[in-house]
Amino acid sequence: MLTRWLPSPLRAVRLIGGQWLFGTGEAMLVTAHLGNSPWTVFAQGAAVRAGLSIGLMTNLIGALVLLLWIPLRQRPGLGTLANVLLVGTALDVTLRWLPAVDVLPGRVALCGGGIVVVALGSAVYLTTGLGPGPRDGLMTGIARSAGWPLGAARTIVEATVLLAGWLLGGVAGIGTVLFAVFIGPCVHAGIRLMSQIPDGRL
Repeated sequence: MLTRWLPSPLRAVRLIGGQWLFGTGEAMLVTAHLGNSPWTVFAQGAAVRAGLSIGLMTNLIGALVLLLWIPLRQRPGLGTLANVLLVGTALDVTLRWLPAVDVLPGRVALCGGGIVVVALGSAVYLTTGLGPGPRDGLMTGIARSAGWPLGAARTIVEATVLLAGWLLGGVAGIGTVLFAVFIGPCVHAGIRLMSQIPDGRL
């Protein structure tokens, strides 16, 4: 239990770096303007309505989702709380320096690269064993409490936030579809890659 709150310095670096990569990949998807991941569609739509930056809204949504862990009896770790602070911050910082890309091949490449970077960031921070992000914990908690398969819980939750975000003005499109199709296999490949590192959890 203490390892979820008192990581070694190297695991802490991996946690921070992985979550920063995650937010960077999300910013790449936003900049591509081909469609965001479901939760970022929601954050973007809510940010437009509230007059806030998309990164700040991402962090606020993470904090609100974390409150839903209480009735689900989910246990957070250091990685859970760090996710609330880092992912949206990295998203906003990256958006400030990423140049606009107007040509379609460049936008497609940026979208594909964003999916890969999100997957790599996920693999890096998940293999630290310091706790899942608020959104992942929500879906696993719902699956356990409702007795649903995890895939069904993820589909229902992400479809709901995607629809809500699109109605609020978030950008959904082919990039959203590509994210849904490829993120799972890419994260799996990233975790396998991390497992090749001696003492993958450092």
